[in-house]
Parts: sequence; C-alpha cells; structure tokens
Amino acid sequence: MATIIPLAERMRPENIDDYVGQHHLLGNDAVLRKSIQSNTIPSMILWGPPGVGKTTLAYIMSKQLNRPFFNLSAINSGVKDIRDIIEKANLSQKMYQEQPILFIDEIHRFSKSQQDSLLGAVEKGLVTLIGATTENPSFEVISALLSRCQVYTLKQLEENDLVHLVHKALRDDEVLKSKGIIVDEYEALLRVSGGDARKLLNVLELVVNALENDNNRITNAFVLTQVQQNMALYDKAGEQHYDIISAFIKSIRGSDPNAAVYWLARMIEGGEDPLFIARRLLILASEDIGNANPNALLLANNCFQAVNVIGWPESRIILSQTVTYMASSAKSNAAYEAIKNAQSLVRQTGDLSVPLHLRNAPTKLMKNLNYGKEYKYAHVYENNFVEQEFLPEKISGSLLYDPGNNATELKLREHLRKLWKNKYKY
Repeated sequence: MATIIPLAERMRPENIDDYVGQHHLLGNDAVLRKSIQSNTIPSMILWGPPGVGKTTLAYIMSKQLNRPFFNLSAINSGVKDIRDIIEKANLSQKMYQEQPILFIDEIHRFSKSQQDSLLGAVEKGLVTLIGATTENPSFEVISALLSRCQVYTLKQLEENDLVHLVHKALRDDEVLKSKGIIVDEYEALLRVSGGDARKLLNVLELVVNALENDNNRITNAFVLTQVQQNMALYDKAGEQHYDIISAFIKSIRGSDPNAAVYWLARMIEGGEDPLFIARRLLILASEDIGNANPNALLLANNCFQAVNVIGWPESRIILSQTVTYMASSAKSNAAYEAIKNAQSLVRQTGDLSVPLHLRNAPTKLMKNLNYGKEYKYAHVYENNFVEQEFLPEKISGSLLYDPGNNATELKLREHLRKLWKNKYKY
C-alpha cells in the first residue's frame, strides 16, 4: 500500500505567492520579498513560534532562486555533520556557480562550538545560512554569528490566514477536494491549532478522516470530540508548542504541584529544551511568587545553572525539584504589578526631573547649583531611615508596589506603614 503524504506536507507552498501570512516580510514591497526578487538574500535568522512557516520560507527561497538546498536539524546534528554539509555546499557551489542555502532548524539548540563551526562558511560566502528558532536569537545565537545574519521575526498567523489555509486545503488538495467538505464552524479548528499552520492542517486531516460517509460537515463539537480521542495523532509535534508551557506555568501559578510536574513530564517526553523550561521558571519566580518567597528566585536561578552544567537526563530531577517547590510556594504578583504600574506612570507623566537633593554632584558647578545638597543619608538616622522625597514632586505619594496578601509581604506592608505613616497608603 502506498504511503499517503500528510496534508501539511502536501500543502507546502512552492512560491512566495502561495505562502500564507508574514505580510510584513513578504507583502508587496516588503523587505524580504524584495531581497528574494533581486536574488540578494543575506544570511538570516528566522525567529517565530512553531508552525508559522520558517522551514517553508527557507525552502521557497531555494526554489525561487534555484539554489542548492542543504538541511540540518540542530536536534541530531554535531560539528562533524556541519563540516560535512559545508564541504558538500562548497563542492556544489563550484559545480553550479550558485551560492547554496544551508538551513538549520532549531539553531538555538546548537552549542557555542557548533555555532562557531558555521562562522567560516558564512564569512567566506560558501553558504547563505538560514537558521530557524523559536527562541530569542539575542540570547541563543552567539554574537559573532548573529552579527553576520539579518534577523527576521515571523508572527503568529492571524485568523484570516488560518481560515484561508482551510479553504485552500479543501479546494486544492487532491485527496480532500473530492469529498465536498463543508466547514460550518471554525472556532474549534482555530483554537486547537493555536495559530500553528502545521497543527491546523493535521487536525483538519484528522477530522476529515473521521467523518462518516453520509456526513461532510465539520462542526465545533465534532472537532473537539476527535481531537480529545486522538490527541497523540496530531499533537506530537505540538509538545514543544506554547499551549503546553502555558498549562505548565498556570499550574505552578495555581499551586498545583501534581499538574505542574505532569506538564513538565509532557515537555520532557516531547523533547523540549531543558534550558527553555528553566528560563520560564526564572521568570515565573518573580512574576508569580516574588516577595512572598524570595527563595524561589534563588532556587530557580540555581536550577538554571545546574541544568546548564549537569546536562540530560539527570537535570530533569533538578527541574522536578524546582517545579514542585515553586508550585507549593506562597504566591504574589505584587512585584510584577509594581513594575507594570511604574511603567504606566512613566508613560503618562514623561521624563520628570530628578529632585535636586537626589542628583549626583561630581563637579563644582553642580555643587554650586545645590545638586545633592539637601540629601539625607539614611544610615546616620535611627533605624537607618529618615523621611524624605524620592519621587518627582508631581507624582509624590504614588503607590506602585502594593505588597501581596501573604505572610512575608504582610510583614513588609506593616514595616513600610510604620516607616512612611500616611505618605503611602499601605
């Protein structure tokens, strides 16, 4: 029996005009479209969430420019594989006189030494490098390589793009177009896809295959029933997607260590990068726990360092310890709210002048202008505190940090109330 190619692969576009989404890069007169049309594409990093077309875009560029295309995945490739591919690309360029494209999926998973091994080929023009990543390249790609690449940010597909993909698949695909499928409701299809075109097409194919002979209509209820029954069939690639990390974070925030460690296991089994998980824990430690338990940030930071040093699979135990501790911890988002409130106030009030008594006075002129003259040094006063103004006069008394309702921050609230009395309404 012949193997049927998955719908997502059958629908992979061959040219820019068939590509869906990323209008800011590929619309009329957009920067990347112009580069492709003029055959002057630079080495680049394509940064965006899963399923928005990074691999497809690299493939289209090679097809339209008639360039040799070499493909590596950072998950299962090492320095030797990189050197072998670069050697092949070098030979190919000599034969075809066209600069080959080297596409590296999930380039953020390459170590520093692996990324270093790409530098020479990119500098000498042996290849045009196209790296794809779901992680911020500023943190994940070494500066020497990043400086030689243009970074293009790909956005989550919009609802109109996703609906267009469904219409196009039902209209153009050789397998589906003969079935006369009618989509009565789109909400469930779009929701379970999470903006991921590949997942959307996989779910669509799953649902169509489940339709009975006398039924050709797709409804929200039918989609959800099929997805729940066949989760593993379409969600394997989705294990690395943001829906899992979202459930993970919300479980820790909701103080459920059982759910949190379950979602941790889902990510581990799905091949998630441990450092990706550890970074999210660092953010969560301040955003959702904060001063309710300052030790959470210390543990999260140590977890990140340990995962980086220990490696896999042992570091999964360190992640588990950190996750269960943080999920069981007291919670507060007061620090998160404080900086959000402060930024909002800055945007509303603009660049207010620093009060004279708080200004630095490194020169005689500044001293003559009374910079710092009225400043009171807190440590020479009782309890290391003296009341004075630290905010610009216009926003004096603004309460930006409001301690949370937990044992630790209630003590902070009481301490601040005693210090400031009626100045801040704690």
